[in-house]
Amino acid sequence: MEQPSTKSWSIYTRPEITTKYEIFNRIGAGAYSDVYKARRKSDSVTVALKEIHDYQSAFREIEALQTLQHCPNVVVLYEYFWREDEDAVLVLEYLDTDLGCLIKEAKNWENGLSFGEIKRWMVQILCGVDACHRNSIVHRDLKPQNLLISNDGILKLADFGQARILLAPGFVANDNQQPYVQSTPYQATMAGPSHFKHISDVSSEGGLFIEGPLVQADRPGESDELRFKSFDDTDKDSNIQDGDTSCLATGTMSNVEEDLLPGTYSYDVDDGEHDCYPPLTSCVGTRWYRAPELLYGSTNYGPEIDLWSLGCIFAEVLRLEPLFPGNSDIDQLGRIFSVLGNLSEEVWPGCADLPDYKIISFGKVDKPTGLEACLSNRSTDEILLVKKLLCFDPAGRATAMELLHDKYLNEAPLAVPSSELRIPSKHSSQYEDSPDELGGRSDLNSDSDFDDFGPTKVSTTNHGFSIQFS
Repeated sequence: MEQPSTKSWSIYTRPEITTKYEIFNRIGAGAYSDVYKARRKSDSVTVALKEIHDYQSAFREIEALQTLQHCPNVVVLYEYFWREDEDAVLVLEYLDTDLGCLIKEAKNWENGLSFGEIKRWMVQILCGVDACHRNSIVHRDLKPQNLLISNDGILKLADFGQARILLAPGFVANDNQQPYVQSTPYQATMAGPSHFKHISDVSSEGGLFIEGPLVQADRPGESDELRFKSFDDTDKDSNIQDGDTSCLATGTMSNVEEDLLPGTYSYDVDDGEHDCYPPLTSCVGTRWYRAPELLYGSTNYGPEIDLWSLGCIFAEVLRLEPLFPGNSDIDQLGRIFSVLGNLSEEVWPGCADLPDYKIISFGKVDKPTGLEACLSNRSTDEILLVKKLLCFDPAGRATAMELLHDKYLNEAPLAVPSSELRIPSKHSSQYEDSPDELGGRSDLNSDSDFDDFGPTKVSTTNHGFSIQFS
């Protein structure tokens, strides 16, 4: 007879947590997690307890946050609880508000955000993203609601549940490398060739343990209270799958699970001319900030997808409105093309190899509006900064480090000190899923991706079928 599950679905029944934290109330819920506001009993510090119901999401968030523990522009992970057959609970610093709240409130401010404020917010975002990419971490869900803001004006990247650590060919985990140390915004050390650097702070035993300023978590086998699953465990029931999948037209993912989480950080990649990373999923991120290669079903991508998201975020900060607020993946592509023009081999050599490129086609946009029209009240340097990120060809997108040295951020008026930033009202929207943006995970059960879209023409091709939108 099968034994009943011992899994606890309530954080209030976990004595290892309730003895250390006074839990107040749930302040947010997402597709795979619940967030609670709590007080640490030892020093009365307010924290956020994030109970994650998906194994891979929990593993990836812990993995990324520990690697980035020394970056001041990444949310702090104090400790975590992960017992056999129970959900992982992450103890995170509690931050009252986020960039989304700032953008919303700034609409009502006289003259909106100042040049100095915009630059300081951009510099902090770039420092956080640069830290991720120099440690080979792709966030995969950058959006204003995941950029939290402290009471003293420090912006921090959060929600690494979809993050992946990627290694370019020839890169190997280096246990002796110094952890990431934040330098001043305009004097950061340039990172080697390409976007990558070796991963730091990885245990040679194949496990991740909280170190440095974080509370030490017990190693596997040392305690029954805190037990971290081995890297070699395969989560057959995980709801977040990486593999050769595309969700463009159907809004669904395949149920083939081939997640690559080996005991070391050397991924096995099949030989191939264009194979740089392990197979991934295109169904990640939030639609409004999702790169075109993802919308066309690419499963072979790198940190460049974060750079596209940055371009959308920066444009939103400048105009105080979302740049591409699509209501479906097809509509999202249509909005992008209406501004930037059609995607073609001329602007991105090799785009025809994208999985869904020959399936989905659009009528020619003769006169795209251009970013200048979308940012009509902004300076030439500001528009150019956004253009450097919103480039169809991923290889053409400027890196976070390159933008930290950009002319716009280094000329007067300079960025104001963080202490002089206006902070939006306290709000907990960052802990909720946004129904308006319908991200990669939250819209997977939609009946059709063609809802509320214009006329379509379906025709048979040598590849199967083609759908054309007018």
